[in-house]
Amino acid sequence: MAGRKRSIRFKIFAILLVPVTALVVIWGFAAKLTIEQGQQLLRIQKVYENIVHPVDDAIDQLQSERFVSVSYLARRAAPLRTDMQAQRRKTDASAARLASLSAQARDEAPPGLFGRVQDLLKQMDQLDALRGQIDDQRVSRLNVIEEYSGVVETAHQVYDRLMFSPDVDLIEQTKALILITRSREVVSQQSALVLGAQATGKMTQDERDAFSGMVGKRRLLYELGTSQLDAELIKQYGALNATAVYTAFISLENDVIARVRPGQPLPPEALAWPTTAQALTRQLTDTTNTASDVTAAGAIPLAHGVLWNIGIVGGLGLAAVLATAFISFRFARTVTGELTTLHNAAADLAGRRLPGLVQRLRRGEDVDVAAETPPMAQSSGTAEIENLGRAFTSVQHTAIEAAVGQAELRKGVSKVFLNLARRSQSLLQRQLGMLDGLEKEISDPDLRERLFGVDHLTTRMRRHAEGLIILSGAAPGRGRRDPVPLYDVARAATEEVEDYLRVDVSVPHGFSLVGAGVTDVVHLLAELIENATVFSPPHTRVQVRGELVARGFAIEVEDRGLGIPPDELAYLNTRLADPPEFDLADSDRLGLFVVGLLARRHNIRVSLRTSPYGGTSAVLLLPQEIVVENATREPVVERLAQPETPPPALALTPPLGDAEGSLPRRVRQANIAPQLREERNDVFSSFQAGWQRGQEDS
Repeated sequence: MAGRKRSIRFKIFAILLVPVTALVVIWGFAAKLTIEQGQQLLRIQKVYENIVHPVDDAIDQLQSERFVSVSYLARRAAPLRTDMQAQRRKTDASAARLASLSAQARDEAPPGLFGRVQDLLKQMDQLDALRGQIDDQRVSRLNVIEEYSGVVETAHQVYDRLMFSPDVDLIEQTKALILITRSREVVSQQSALVLGAQATGKMTQDERDAFSGMVGKRRLLYELGTSQLDAELIKQYGALNATAVYTAFISLENDVIARVRPGQPLPPEALAWPTTAQALTRQLTDTTNTASDVTAAGAIPLAHGVLWNIGIVGGLGLAAVLATAFISFRFARTVTGELTTLHNAAADLAGRRLPGLVQRLRRGEDVDVAAETPPMAQSSGTAEIENLGRAFTSVQHTAIEAAVGQAELRKGVSKVFLNLARRSQSLLQRQLGMLDGLEKEISDPDLRERLFGVDHLTTRMRRHAEGLIILSGAAPGRGRRDPVPLYDVARAATEEVEDYLRVDVSVPHGFSLVGAGVTDVVHLLAELIENATVFSPPHTRVQVRGELVARGFAIEVEDRGLGIPPDELAYLNTRLADPPEFDLADSDRLGLFVVGLLARRHNIRVSLRTSPYGGTSAVLLLPQEIVVENATREPVVERLAQPETPPPALALTPPLGDAEGSLPRRVRQANIAPQLREERNDVFSSFQAGWQRGQEDS
């Protein structure tokens, strides 16, 4: 069970109450503690000699081993392997020296610092596994850099535990030197990375990204470290910054970031990197070691000064306790009020304003970004909280601006889709008219057959153009006013599929579809039939069946393919039942979007299920409102108890365009020479008889 939730006010007061109470309790022991702290300062020198300096040497050896390992992976030369083995022995020797000296200073070192030393020694003992991968060349250069950098990071964490002195100035100087030392480590990482790239002549995308991150990290660490040094130490680093080596190194960093392109040859400037980087590393090392010695020596007079402060602690202790309590509780109350105000503003943005704005954009409303992004919080007395309020204001402005931009982008893309699709649709419609004229004028059977192929291809192209219109949110230009038999609808959809000869249509002739839904249902069925032919073996048949059901008219498209996994099937059914907003990144499922949008437009239910034959069945449930009986032209009602009379036998190519309300259809061989038509009468008669027997059996 989760613990009880506490307010920010309670937690801040609790945090402040603990140190205040502790200060009162330990006030009586101030003199004793001050003496112990003075003795602790005197032990710093031994800690530096037995732990800090050996750790420095271990870091240097690890950096060198990382450098030669990356060089070996890049060039794979025998001399480099010899250098790598020699460097590994130096690294192991530095680890042994660190283990021996640190054991002598165990009593003087803080427990946390000594524990970090043991962690470092353990990681250095486990380097053999990484070395084996390097020898076998089973690891990338970038991974080698990251693995060695992880060990060096543990070494730097030893420095973090050096801050056990009570003197604030000493702590700040130690922190600053640690930051500078970490920046020197990043220089070593950069050198190893550039060295590997020089061997191959180019950088990968990952290496360039890693280098850019290293540049930013190094500059930040160096800037933070030098900015915290006192006047004496800052002079040393100021002189370093003014050297030609440091200036050349900064210029090289900028050149690599600006001019190196992934997969492209390195610029000539990158060749000067090793010399410049090594020179800078040496100067950084010398300057940092000198500053560390000065800091350690400064701890000795501080220890003597602590002894003089023992008498002052007793007199000023009570005043310090009272002042601390007053300031702490007043600060806590102020910060709590400011944080509460900021929290309420952020919660209102996330819970009410942003969702409402998104809904307005989806409805097509215009949004003024400046008016919708008022400041999250007013000016307060705490700089950090005021900066946090400005950051929240910037975040909300960016979020709203991005939402508006995406809405405008979607509108623009939809307009482009619609414009191009309308043009294509017009041209394809004209092309179909021209093909109709040519088919009537040409009597050569072979040429007519080829024209029919072009006609069929043009029909499919028109359907794809109409799909773009549908995705843009508009309706295709084609439409009908009179009801059309559902059988003709199914046949028209089949004819818009490339592999239409594999499709068997078995739809009763007693029912029709209202004219307003004919074009969309033909398009919807064509998408499903084409999907069935594409994802089933070419020797199998695709069945299109229809029948009257309790809630309308059902049409089933069944293939004999490999089927769809259950989880994918459930996902597709969800998308069909509730089509989401069209996503340009999901272009592989354009047919799914089109089917879902057309079905939603006419309240048609489309669902996919596994076929008993192993394939997939797509079932369309046409609502009663758009289905009429041919005799009455009235919407169908529930007739499950009434038997249907089987439809009469149909000719192979019935003239569907002659009946009132039926779809126009081009009849092959309508103008063929009589002698050619007679040669195929026997074949057509046999096919017609088989068709009739199949309908009677069903």
